[in-house]
Amino acid sequence: MNSPIYVVDGARTPFLKAQKGPGPFSAADLATQAGRALLLRQPFLPSDLDEVILGCAAPSPDETNIGRLVALRLGCGEQVPGWTVMRNCASGMQAIDSAIANIQRGRAQLVLAGGVDALSRAPLLYSEAMVRWFAGMMALGASKGGLAAVNQKISHFLKLPVAELFKPVIGLMKGLTDPMVGLLMGQTAENLAWRFGIDRAQMDAYAVQSHQRALAARQAGYVDEIVPLVDRTGTVYAEDDGVRADATLAGMAKPRPFFDKPYGKITAANSSQITDGAAWVVLASEAAVAQWGLKPLGKIVDCQWAGLAPEMMGLGPVHATTPLLQRHGLALADIDYWELNEAFATQVLACQAAWQDDAYCRESLGLAGALGQIPEDRLNVDGGAVSIGHPVGASGARIVLHLLHVLRRQGARRGVASICIGGGLGGAMLVEACA
Repeated sequence: MNSPIYVVDGARTPFLKAQKGPGPFSAADLATQAGRALLLRQPFLPSDLDEVILGCAAPSPDETNIGRLVALRLGCGEQVPGWTVMRNCASGMQAIDSAIANIQRGRAQLVLAGGVDALSRAPLLYSEAMVRWFAGMMALGASKGGLAAVNQKISHFLKLPVAELFKPVIGLMKGLTDPMVGLLMGQTAENLAWRFGIDRAQMDAYAVQSHQRALAARQAGYVDEIVPLVDRTGTVYAEDDGVRADATLAGMAKPRPFFDKPYGKITAANSSQITDGAAWVVLASEAAVAQWGLKPLGKIVDCQWAGLAPEMMGLGPVHATTPLLQRHGLALADIDYWELNEAFATQVLACQAAWQDDAYCRESLGLAGALGQIPEDRLNVDGGAVSIGHPVGASGARIVLHLLHVLRRQGARRGVASICIGGGLGGAMLVEACA
């Protein structure tokens, strides 16, 4: 990057685990509450922003172009453009990258960028057979009256596919299924477990560690980027509600495999949680930092996107991070802290295994041999999506924001935030803390 892009500040909501039915907040509600709290503490007005960019993987039909909707609800005014991006799990990271591009081109100086999803509100859909039946009924309804028309309607009604009526299509399951290979994301993670020989005990142990680290971070006050949510009844939601203080290896061993039920190893417990949440960062050029007297958390040094086989999508961080490091002459050991989104426990373990595998590094990454290993005490030090959840559109922004907080807390300089992306993609950002 030719000019520094600063992360001035950021905030996120608590991540709320999907329970039995729609959660208390829509995606726009989540993004608005988090954004309002963030903007209230800035020296500039919402209307001083040049644009608002929001990533969302599963927007509701009544929140079309959610980025514009939220910008207006935040009081940015009609003149501030708001728009939406979608790159599946990396939608929030894509929003940041899109903001960076516009700042670098001189089209913006001060941008609010982030991501959101309310996955608990993913719709139930009718099957194609039911849709066709309704379409036929509507067509008959538009026809002229008379006995013949009535008989046609009765005949059509008797053809109602009753079995289909009570078997709705789960929209979230459709969204989490790769259309090219016909596999759920969890099934692609099973592929990684098989490829690198990762067993159930390793996955479960990693999941327990994620919960323990998230709980320790909360108790130490290390997640101060969270701003509380308040619903219409006045109920306050102040913390990620999926973190389990009682997570144990014995408990993790109980759930049955979910994605490959006869023979698999991946369960709901060692996978990321279905969650609602939003995360934002304020990005600024050097000129905007000077103009408003801002004190940045850090800066984005570089970003990289990569593609790979959809059925192995969990290795996306390996394919995106490796060229990013090479471009800057860095090794894994040169990075002080890492946030590698925990889509599945086995997915993080597989990324580690891939970097240590001579054959994989040679054949898939074009390297001379194995790249090495990320030290465990530098990776996801405050837990991750297995324990706090994965609101798909928000996670890419969350890991960038939290990584900068970790670097500042530890007095460290350099970090990488990386994420796997459904469809066979990976994203990575190299960041540096500001003194």
